[in-house]
This record gives sequence, structure tokens and C-alpha cells, in this order.
Amino acid sequence: MQIKRANEYGFCFGVKRAIKLAEQNKNAITIGPLIHNQKEIDRLKVNFNVHVETNLDNIKENSNVIIRTHGIQKNDLERLKQSNVNIIDATCPFVTKPQKICEQMSDEGYHIIIFGDKDHPEVKGVASYCTKAYQVVLDKDHIDINIIKNKVALVSQTTKNLSKFLEIANYLIEICSEVRVFNTICNATFANQEAVKELAIDSDVVIVVGGKQSSNTKQLLNISLNYCKDSYCIEDENELQKEWFVGKQKCGITAGASTPDWIINSVENKIREFQEK
Repeated sequence: MQIKRANEYGFCFGVKRAIKLAEQNKNAITIGPLIHNQKEIDRLKVNFNVHVETNLDNIKENSNVIIRTHGIQKNDLERLKQSNVNIIDATCPFVTKPQKICEQMSDEGYHIIIFGDKDHPEVKGVASYCTKAYQVVLDKDHIDINIIKNKVALVSQTTKNLSKFLEIANYLIEICSEVRVFNTICNATFANQEAVKELAIDSDVVIVVGGKQSSNTKQLLNISLNYCKDSYCIEDENELQKEWFVGKQKCGITAGASTPDWIINSVENKIREFQEK
């Protein structure tokens, strides 16, 4: 069986930057998980004593505090700035962009629509910068037209699907007199999604490696399933099942933006072991 990795996969710029900052600041605290990959969070804890904290009340003075890649809510950030702690901001620049847009467009009187998962930490952070009314939607049918204004600004969670984003944009253009559309889906998301499409078309089985809570990993799996029905999402090599590969000629491997190379390598090695037995 031929094993091939996607042309683009794994750690994105923002995650690489965050991991480097965590490794450079031993004994630091991250506000929520630094990235959506528990295995990598565990590695940082064991090797660099970097701990996760969700309650700001538990943070002691003079602590090194790392803001996670997904960012945090504006009021929490302001609270930290007023505390006697050293803030290390690892928020991905692609995440700070929609935060600033929401704040500016709100101040200019626009009704904000955020395309994303309302319970995702990135979206919660972005929404906290809206100073006026806003909506978080996953589909154009979720938009409440009864509270929408003539002036609307649209942004997206950075890891969402472009075609779905365009559907929402086109719908808003039809029903509103003024629509400002800000494409805030990150470049790495575009590249990884296009790469998994090409990979799945040419594969009999596809393995998507990433955290169960990772939005961009879920997107990769959904795209892969459109072109290869035998596509599976796993967090590490221990979840692989030998029967997935029986009779397969081509196996594709891709990974979410928070998946480190050491996990991807272990997955590929395990698949090769199946072939040898």
C-alpha cells in the first residue's frame, strides 16, 4: 500500500509561534488550552512545566501568563492587564484581525454577523469585541432577519469553510442595503483544505490526525469524506484499526493545524507496521 501525506498539513504559523513562546517561558500558565491538541499540551506540561488555568482568580502575582492561540475575551484580557502579571500574547494574528474588525464595525453602527461555532473559544473572544448587537451563525438559515439592520458586517471564524462563508455573504447582499464582508479565514486553512481534497480524490483511505475539539480538523475530515468515504479522524496512532487498510492501495495522511509532527510520524509508522504483519 502506498502512503502519501497531503501537500499541506499540520502546524500552522500561529501554532508554531505559540509553542515556541511556551517552550521559551518555562513554568508559565496558559489561559485555557494553548492549542486544541491535548497530547501537545501534556508534552508542554511534562517538559516545560507549562500549566493550563481557566480561572483568573487562581493566577498569582508575577506569574508568566500566556494568552492562547484562540485568544480570550476582551474583559478577561483587560483584567489581566490590570493585574501584576507578565502577559505573553500568543494569540494568532489571524484571530486578532476579526477581533479588531468587530470592534471597529460595531463602533461605526454595523450589525455584526460572525460565521462560526458559538461555543468555540475563538468565537467567544471575537464576539466580546462587539460593542453593539451581533449574531453567531453556522448557516445562512440561522440568521435572524428580524433583528438585522441595513448595515451589516460579516466575519468568519478563522478555520471555517470558504464556500459556506460565501453562501452567507451572498444571502446578506440580497437582503441588506449595505454589507461589509471581511474574509478572516486564515491562509493555512485554505491550503490545508485544498490539499486534503486533492489527497482524498487520489486515496482509498484517508487518516486525519488531530484533536477531537479542533474545528479545523473536523473541517478536514468533512472535506475528505466528500471524496473518500473511508476517511477517519484520530488523535494518535493508538486509535488506528488494522481493518481500515485491508485491500487498500493508497493511504492518505493529513493533520489539523494543532497536530505536531511527532504524532503524525507515529501514525505513519503504525500504519507501516500493519503492512509488515
